[in-house]
Amino acid sequence: MGVLALWLIWRHMPDYRGDAPHPLDVKGLLLFGSGTALISWLLEIFGEHEISAHAAAGWLVVASILLGLYVRHARRIAHPLLNLKLFSLRTFRVSVAGGFVTRFGVGALPFLLPLLYQLGLGFPAWQSGMLMMPIAIAAMGMKFISTRLLRRFGYRTVLMVNTVMIGITICGYATVGQTTPIHIIILLGLAQGFFNSLQFSSMNTMAYADIEGKDSSQASTLASSLQQLSMSFGLAFGSLVAGWYLGGLPQTDHAAVTAALHHAFLTMGALTMLSGVSFLALKSGDGDSVSRGTMKAAEISA
Repeated sequence: MGVLALWLIWRHMPDYRGDAPHPLDVKGLLLFGSGTALISWLLEIFGEHEISAHAAAGWLVVASILLGLYVRHARRIAHPLLNLKLFSLRTFRVSVAGGFVTRFGVGALPFLLPLLYQLGLGFPAWQSGMLMMPIAIAAMGMKFISTRLLRRFGYRTVLMVNTVMIGITICGYATVGQTTPIHIIILLGLAQGFFNSLQFSSMNTMAYADIEGKDSSQASTLASSLQQLSMSFGLAFGSLVAGWYLGGLPQTDHAAVTAALHHAFLTMGALTMLSGVSFLALKSGDGDSVSRGTMKAAEISA
């Protein structure tokens, strides 16, 4: 798949080049990289109870200081590692910052679903893996209709409705138990993959709707960095939520484990639906330059 992707990129992607290369922001790399890495490490360690609450709070303060110093540094130089000025564009801000929270719930699924299938329902690993495939199949199939949906309804409507649908399908896994037919689980997976893929396609394309050509590289770097961070944080947060509900339950007690995981799905689903509020900041014409190939008359900055 990787070799195929490389060939498709070489064959079809235009070779965009900047006017002049900018020097690497080494100080920004150290500040931002250290701060985000420290937060990711804290989430992982805290979930495994290998650090006290006081020590975790101390390291969290250190990470916050590092990220705060990066923000201050980025505002003072011409070519920062991540150009925070791009957040002045409403479409970019809502797509990246609003989507950050939306990805929390989605990012937890690769962790929570195998737990439900294997520890809750007692399925073997091969069957658990097979039940993850409908999500990928539906995600690929959705790509054929996403453009038409966005052109017909616009980014604001699609993102608001679709975020709620993602939350509902995540909550739907709270109904899966020992007596649930396999075809119901497959249908849930298909729905999850469809809505997830539509969400990512919408957020990822809208982010560049109002970006000028000279800022496309910076926008891509910033959006990609925060996307990966949000998925990582979602996975870590999902493990914390699951660990909270699971407590000291023995893995052999499938009924108790299933009930605890049901609460985790409901929590992550509710958080996902709540994140849909961020898309209220969009206006009806936002993103039309991408979905319909037209320019907006309204101002794009907040």
